[in-house]
Amino acid sequence: MQPSAPPFDERLTAPRTWWLIAFGVGVACALMLLPLGTLPMLGGLAGGTVAAAVVVSSYGSARVRVVAGALVAGDARIPLSALGDAEALDAEEARAWRSYRADPRAFMLLRSYIPTAVRVKVTDPDDPTPYVYLSTREPQALVAALTGVPA
Repeated sequence: MQPSAPPFDERLTAPRTWWLIAFGVGVACALMLLPLGTLPMLGGLAGGTVAAAVVVSSYGSARVRVVAGALVAGDARIPLSALGDAEALDAEEARAWRSYRADPRAFMLLRSYIPTAVRVKVTDPDDPTPYVYLSTREPQALVAALTGVPA
């Protein structure tokens, strides 16, 4: 791995339809409070929408980055020196690695609404984690950043 790896930074944002669902939760809260009057109904609409939007936003705030000689995925920070080969996975392979091929010891930052992923072997002998599975919309760019080879 070369220190001049191309930078990579991706936020695993939630799909747009989830924001519509968050608004739908607000409408449902408003309808539940409708018998209490207009003001409680409006409060339910605002409060329910904001609460659901916070949940969607926090779930979609996961980031995958390659910075300062490390892979930062969610809360994990792994030095590039502890990583081995990186493999870009198409939609079918990604589905296999997050289901029947998955190892329970693996670190997985996955979002099922993102069809592609990258699997990176962990070469550190002191780490029981066999590989890191990362959902990404740009698997080739992430592999290039991890290997130091321009995409």
